[in-house]
Amino acid sequence: MDESGSRIRRRVSFRKRNRSRPGSVFASTTAEVKPGNDEEEEVVSGSRRRKTVDVQPVEHIDNSEEDMFGDYDGFTENSFLAQVDDLEQKYMQLPEHGKHATNLASEYLSLESIKSNKLCTTVDSFTELKTDENTKNQGGHEDVAIEPGADLLYDVPSSQLLFFEHLQNSSDDLGDKPTKEKEFPCNHIQQPQQNDETASKIRTSPDANRRKSLKDHLKSAMTGNAKAQTPVFSRIKQLQEALVSEEINVAKKTLESSSDDLGPFYSLPSKVRDLYAQFKGIEKLYEWQHTCLTLSSVKERKNLIYSLPTSGGKTLVAEILLLQELLCRRKDVLMILPYVAIVQEKISGLSSFGIELGFFVEEYAGSKGRFPPIKRREKKSLYIATIEKGHSLVNSLIETGRISNLGLVVVDELHMIGEGSRGAILEMTLAKILYTSKTTQIIGMSATLNNVEDLQEFLQAEYYTSQFRPVELKEYLKINDTIYEVDSKAENGITFSRLLNYKYSDTLKKMDPDHLVALVTEVIPNYSCLVFCPTKKNCENVAEMICNFLSKEYVKHKEKEKYEVLKNLKNISGGNLCPILKHTVLFGVAYHHSGLTSDERKLLEEAYSSGVLCLFTCTSTLAAGVNLPARRVILRAPYVAKEFLKRNQYKQMIGRAGRAGIDSIGESILILQEKDKQQVLELISSPLENCYSHLIQEFTKGIQTLFLSLIGLKIATNLNDIYHFMSGTFFGVQQKILLKEKSLWEITVESLTYLAEKGLLQKDTISKSKGEFQHSFHITKLGRASFKGSIDLAYCDILYRDLKKGLEGLILESLLHLIYLTTPYDMVSQCNPDWMIYFRQFSQLSPAEQNVAALVGVSESFIGKKASGQAIKKKVDKDIVNRLYLSFVLYALLKETNVWSVSEKFNMPRGYIQNLLTGAASFSLCVLHFCEELEEFWVYRALFVELTKKLTYCVKAELIPLMEVTGVLEGRAKQLYSAGYKSLKHLANANPEVLIRTIDHLSRRQAKQIVSSAKMLLNEKAEALQEEVEELLRLPSDVPGIVASSIENA
Repeated sequence: MDESGSRIRRRVSFRKRNRSRPGSVFASTTAEVKPGNDEEEEVVSGSRRRKTVDVQPVEHIDNSEEDMFGDYDGFTENSFLAQVDDLEQKYMQLPEHGKHATNLASEYLSLESIKSNKLCTTVDSFTELKTDENTKNQGGHEDVAIEPGADLLYDVPSSQLLFFEHLQNSSDDLGDKPTKEKEFPCNHIQQPQQNDETASKIRTSPDANRRKSLKDHLKSAMTGNAKAQTPVFSRIKQLQEALVSEEINVAKKTLESSSDDLGPFYSLPSKVRDLYAQFKGIEKLYEWQHTCLTLSSVKERKNLIYSLPTSGGKTLVAEILLLQELLCRRKDVLMILPYVAIVQEKISGLSSFGIELGFFVEEYAGSKGRFPPIKRREKKSLYIATIEKGHSLVNSLIETGRISNLGLVVVDELHMIGEGSRGAILEMTLAKILYTSKTTQIIGMSATLNNVEDLQEFLQAEYYTSQFRPVELKEYLKINDTIYEVDSKAENGITFSRLLNYKYSDTLKKMDPDHLVALVTEVIPNYSCLVFCPTKKNCENVAEMICNFLSKEYVKHKEKEKYEVLKNLKNISGGNLCPILKHTVLFGVAYHHSGLTSDERKLLEEAYSSGVLCLFTCTSTLAAGVNLPARRVILRAPYVAKEFLKRNQYKQMIGRAGRAGIDSIGESILILQEKDKQQVLELISSPLENCYSHLIQEFTKGIQTLFLSLIGLKIATNLNDIYHFMSGTFFGVQQKILLKEKSLWEITVESLTYLAEKGLLQKDTISKSKGEFQHSFHITKLGRASFKGSIDLAYCDILYRDLKKGLEGLILESLLHLIYLTTPYDMVSQCNPDWMIYFRQFSQLSPAEQNVAALVGVSESFIGKKASGQAIKKKVDKDIVNRLYLSFVLYALLKETNVWSVSEKFNMPRGYIQNLLTGAASFSLCVLHFCEELEEFWVYRALFVELTKKLTYCVKAELIPLMEVTGVLEGRAKQLYSAGYKSLKHLANANPEVLIRTIDHLSRRQAKQIVSSAKMLLNEKAEALQEEVEELLRLPSDVPGIVASSIENA
């Protein structure tokens, strides 16, 4: 070889390595070499055979590269390399063997690659050696082609695979040069086949005088392998990636070219489309969905607001956009939903997608969620949160400098930004995202938006709307026994439709003056129906009344399934069953409101969705909650409680009419009295209500909380910056409408002064040039504790005082004192104690528990006088008395873990008691975070961790691991535990088909969702532990020795 040929000099640091002794590598190999036989040679080793046809010696290439291994050839006394070299020399000395020396060595190496999987790169590296143009021109050799063994690279170390890919890429890059290169297809990994016999055909040039030592080739291959970086993933994953379909290969190349397009389904792989067909039965998108997803504003990642009628398919668009963010752009996503039940429903629906597509789905609702969330390097996370938890999550991401990792925020029911304190919290969340992260996209959706221009200005967003509904909706009004159709073209907005012909007895007329029985029997039992009632009590009364006048034929419809529902209702309630439901469920009817427990609601919703129940009498909360559509929706009256119906509420209720894929039409009927006719006519023709910022109206939960967090997070710390931030809020956009007496500047100054006076902020004065001064603020310890704990600022000083007083004589003989400290302040005002029950419970307290009552300031004599109706001269704080009463309810619930018995004992609705428990669990977590920021309350920290867990689940300890799974409530957890599924691992590895057979009243869809959610939770926990281990083992960047040495090197 010409010495002027290109040479690559590598310098590699090395150390001695221990290798297993390969001394017997060739010992078991027998070879019969037949001189002069050019046709075929056969080498046998055990049961494996290799055939090599017409192998010619390869030209010798002088490699002046530095010997990486130096004197370390002898890894063992009888070095494998030395043996190969000796064997090679032995046969080269014989003229008749020289001809076949190369193919014999190749045979040995092929055998060894199968036996040990350690040297499979030898032949490849041997044949993949490349020379420069001068060398190739001098040699004039033929191209060499090799067909590798099918399983040649099956268990190759990942570093070697990476080396092959590098060589192949290099050859691809040089493909256009005018050189005659040798081609070696063996570096393309083929699917492993179960075949013990493999043929390798090698053609080389006949020049036998110039060949490279096999030992040198081995060294060269091992040098390359040592220098190749080992990927962090496993060999199996390497092989899987190498064997993916042509579509995924194209997607990968596109991704490398800085494109977000990963495939044919709206930039996503076709697997996503297949999963939607498999899990949700969606095979084709509506035309408006396609239009929305292909908008230029969406492609350019601009913020977007879109509005469609209820049941139009808004959620699917949001899901596709969030999958693009997770899979294509590799960013985390936050989805904000209004209620806990909807969060849990969405978690169950998307967990299966997460498992299939490789991302985490994390729940942030109630007392669930980690702040800040676990930082993951590989997989991305979809955070599904309530409004309050979403705000806390965003705060924690800003504080840890990770807000830019949040690629997309999706807000469902965006119109809620104009509803009370929850609207103020949602506004704060979005304003902070807009101010701190320019790369985070915001998508908002709603069915009931009017003043979109204000929201567009606030969110800097594009707007898309459509009136599409998958099922036509017809609106009707009923006055007496006449039904009118709503017609916007008519003079007064309605036209006559028909008269009701149902034959009513005198008794029925008295019991059902609104003809509800006639209206519902037109659709049930073959179709479903919802009857919205003004109050919870009215729901129960209407359900019973309807069933009293239904014929026995209705009982026979799906009779067996109805008895199964009753049996399950009894089981999940510890043997208790509501007498109203016991009567109505047999007719396919049930009431649905917040007075039901979570278990009861979930079971009844499942029965309704499967068609076992055909009629719900419900309150307006169902319209904004889980998706339960019906053929006909009836509004019992144009009122919600005592307030007249709003246009937004009306649209949400009637939006439940018409089930896509089931019904061809949906109907809504609003029943009204003659006195309400004019108001109702205005209602059906009026536009939707505007939504306005509540940042100022909700003073302690709004603007004050916002300012405290802005300064605590160091988003804005001086008056000018805070005013600038406020100008960019939804309130800032609407300030001309909302502010009549004071300016935004005045309100900002007043709020900051109030916070400083309350001891939550401290003012600093910074001197500027020319005698000017600028005021900046920093947060106090109490302010930080309030902000971190998400405590309503109206109660933060009371909480501090209660905790401080508790330290003076904390009573831990029972849980009562701790429960009192975590009983939510905002539920106290709703409490009206039954004084006889209060006195009875008080008299049953132990001496230690009576000490708790005395410590907080409630005496037995006071309760006794209230119970007997005596006048009380001594003034006692009503809020403390009521709070202690609620503490008694929670204390009884934790001791008995039976909502029904506690409900009976305190004469309270079981749903209210469960809501109290949920509120206490959330507030307990808030108090825990509050105490973590104040050193003086260190003693509470461990206590509140355990108490929060008890309040969250309120079950026996063995059921808690099962109830961690989204959608598994107490009743279902008991069923699973009894069936042998006693841990998260059991559920994650369960077979859905076996679950269906084992667990009563469990649908296939629910079984799959439970298993998917369990797998997701198990993966999250495992990943969190792995991240923790890696963090512990990671070398700190500020280790003194390393820092010093790096400075010296520099």
